[in-house]
Amino acid sequence: MKLLPICLFLLTLTTSAQPTTRQRLIAGKSAPVEILWDTAGVPHIYGQTLEAMYYGFGYAQMHNHADLLLRLYGQARGRAAEYWGPNYLDSDKIVTLFGLPEQSQKQYTQQPADYKPCLDSFVRGLNAYAKAHPEAIGAEFNQVLPITPQDVLAHISRVICLEFIGGNEAGAARVMLPGSNAYAIAPTRSASKKALLLANPHLPWESFFLFFEAHLNGPGFMAYGASLVGQPVLNIAFNQHLGWTHTVNTIDAADRYALTLQDDGYVLDGVKQTFEKKNVTLQIRQPDGQLKPQTLTYRYSKQGPVMETKDGKSFAFRFAGLTKSATAAQHHAMAKANNLAEFEAALQRMQLPMFNVIYADDAGNILYVFNGNVPVRSEGDWSFWQGAIDGSSSKYIWTQTHPYRDLPRVLNPPSGFVQNANDAPWSCTYPAVLNPKTFPAYMSPVGMPLRLRPQRSINLVKDDQSIRFDELAGYKQNTGLEAADRFLDDLLAAVGNYPDSLSQQAASVLSAWDKTTNRDSKGAVLFTAWFDQFNPGMVAVGWDPQRPVSTPDGLRDPKKAVELLRKAATQVRDRYGRLDIAWGDVNRFGPAGQDYPANGGSEQYGIYRTIQFAPDPRKPQVNRAVAGDSYVAVTEFGEKPRAQVSLSYGNASQPGHKHNGDSWQRLSEKKLREALLDKPAILRQLEKREMLTP
Repeated sequence: MKLLPICLFLLTLTTSAQPTTRQRLIAGKSAPVEILWDTAGVPHIYGQTLEAMYYGFGYAQMHNHADLLLRLYGQARGRAAEYWGPNYLDSDKIVTLFGLPEQSQKQYTQQPADYKPCLDSFVRGLNAYAKAHPEAIGAEFNQVLPITPQDVLAHISRVICLEFIGGNEAGAARVMLPGSNAYAIAPTRSASKKALLLANPHLPWESFFLFFEAHLNGPGFMAYGASLVGQPVLNIAFNQHLGWTHTVNTIDAADRYALTLQDDGYVLDGVKQTFEKKNVTLQIRQPDGQLKPQTLTYRYSKQGPVMETKDGKSFAFRFAGLTKSATAAQHHAMAKANNLAEFEAALQRMQLPMFNVIYADDAGNILYVFNGNVPVRSEGDWSFWQGAIDGSSSKYIWTQTHPYRDLPRVLNPPSGFVQNANDAPWSCTYPAVLNPKTFPAYMSPVGMPLRLRPQRSINLVKDDQSIRFDELAGYKQNTGLEAADRFLDDLLAAVGNYPDSLSQQAASVLSAWDKTTNRDSKGAVLFTAWFDQFNPGMVAVGWDPQRPVSTPDGLRDPKKAVELLRKAATQVRDRYGRLDIAWGDVNRFGPAGQDYPANGGSEQYGIYRTIQFAPDPRKPQVNRAVAGDSYVAVTEFGEKPRAQVSLSYGNASQPGHKHNGDSWQRLSEKKLREALLDKPAILRQLEKREMLTP
């Protein structure tokens, strides 16, 4: 698409600066786009039209994430190796194998009429910033400009379908699996008698998993929330009347088929089939700057694109939702909704291929929906569809997905709350109200043990009949270990029965421990070293679906447990010189020299404040946070919404940006900040103002 010429007038004001004559002239005429940047680096964007608002949104994203955006859009084109060398070749192969660049051309023509101008304006805003501030962009990224709407649509498909839906099947390497926490609390369980919502995605702190926090305002539109970087809409948000969040659901919308090869084709229903083939030439930039072409021949079966493993086996891949064109338009409609009926009308478009939806509104409704494009399958349960599927039978090639009415859904349950911590839909509230037997056996796993983090999620709220706003925020920040609540008393009793000097020293530390991973907690390092050696076969009572949030429990072999404690104590003492080293001395937020003591930990311990750490290669005794709690929003829906928010790593990734990594101390102190929703509050914390004319 050829972009229209852009006439951009940019004025940057600080709160202390005197306006220039030119600024006063512009101020006398209200500009179509006003961006008020607050002291947390959050843009509050005011557009005279929705198109102008999204123009400002694109401009603001580029302001804070220019280099990252251009890299992601370059990858979505399938030309990253051409721009930046062979390290990006695998990315280009996947993108071009699945045909995202060609598909995005078609998707653009299918955009809903009421949203297409918004998408176009978002892209114009991206390019306008790049044109106005070429000095702010890394030299190696300029070659990607200008961005097109098709680049953005290809990026959406790559992230949602190839990574979130198909990442496991296609073998994506990750620090941690994407996950999240969420609560919606009904007025019957809220101390204020107003509905509450907690949004809390857990994602890696890098690349397309980063969030961008923003506040969008236009005619008949207000939404505050966060967008995955590069997305042209808010993905998690609230407005004046309602809000929603997403968690990664236990959906199987991607399948891998083991093909039976015959000569140069494959067998389907006993008949040899010919692969459809496509030649693609990728350009690969060499160290000397020259481009080296590499021509690849892609194969396609009836099931979908084909990949070959190193041992010569061929697998075909089929991803639901890959051709959906209006994912962004659906999120826009969700943000524009004024009530439950309008919100569900947006969901019923079924353009969002996955993610649970947890919702609350000012009418007191709470809602859980197991959202996504679930294939209509001929047979088989959840377990059957998890492995490689027989590619020689056409009966396993699905062609349709379930409509909205078929999906697990819970509205206003008697319990007064819904939750999700990446568990199956059957435990979305407690006591459970969904019956798995009324859904297809492949819809979501049934009978699998409920992991400790979902148990923690339920246990934190199930007995609290009057949840205050600050209590819900506290539950979000809770760093306690469900594993410690479940097994520590048995471990200490076992030491009493099988004592020795080292295990008794360890037991003394654990007896004084508060069973949390707060930054000053002494005992968490030792307990987790013990629990890391634990396996399900060591429990006395296994997980029981009749006692889903209090099992597993107990130790089958107490003597063995003490042996493992002794081993853990030796490891901790040898590595740190003491058994009672504080959690925050070992685990850190932020890079070396700018770091703070961390709190939280891995979900395997049943910690609601989920943080994933990785060893610092330069300091082997230190772990640094690399994933987990990302965006947090606790919202109350009264006459006006109220929210407290945080973004763990700051609202910018651009090198040298003031707000790149400026939230580590606040994260260490477990502090949220008020979401600024009206202009007087924003102006009191104004960092700068920008006036834009598209």
